[in-house]
Amino acid sequence: MTTSGSGTSGREGGRSLKTRVKTAARRTNSSARWLQRQLNDPYVAQARREGWRSRAAYKLLEIDERFHLLRPGQRIIDLGAAPGGWAQVAAKRCASESGNGKVVGIDLLAIEPIPGVEFTVMDFNDADAPQRLQAMLGSGADGVMSDMAANATGHRQTDHLRIVALAEMAADFACDVLEPGGFFLAKVLQGGTEGQLLTRLKRDFALVRHVKPKASRADSAELYVLATGFRGRDKP
Repeated sequence: MTTSGSGTSGREGGRSLKTRVKTAARRTNSSARWLQRQLNDPYVAQARREGWRSRAAYKLLEIDERFHLLRPGQRIIDLGAAPGGWAQVAAKRCASESGNGKVVGIDLLAIEPIPGVEFTVMDFNDADAPQRLQAMLGSGADGVMSDMAANATGHRQTDHLRIVALAEMAADFACDVLEPGGFFLAKVLQGGTEGQLLTRLKRDFALVRHVKPKASRADSAELYVLATGFRGRDKP
């Protein structure tokens, strides 16, 4: 599916339809800005119209259109799944809704059930999380996706290091569970050091690239690292 926000101009009959949010007594300036951005985001409105759980669904849809990651029958793990946009896309494209393939999702936050997705509330930092995830999936994975992000501190370098640490944990897990040829997709941030992560991925995958889908806000440092063609685990 190809999506674009360019079709929403915010004007009708010469009158601006852009929603402005006043700062309420208990609403900070930053939360008011976030709410105004949400209310005027064409992807948020489009997600509501088309039945997707979140605007993030369009990020995965665009990435999949470009790189053909998801196919019927695959087994996919979604880390940081709430509110469910990525898991929803994976379930449709892997046909797990009809029992062909499997999608497993985890997050610290609960979500409403999604057809074709087995979800559980779980902290990926827990020591037993990898084993529990493998048990849920039942066999090797064809793809591991991570949209995990730590709560923002407002300090750019700190936030970058925290999100890269999560991506590194997800990459370690992916290399333990992926079948040969599998893919790994994880969120990182622009403008920082992720050398160890990229070195690891280039060693274990045939191709590693950075991707910024159109649905990622232009003013956001959000970026995704995509590794395809997993070479396979070393045999003991």
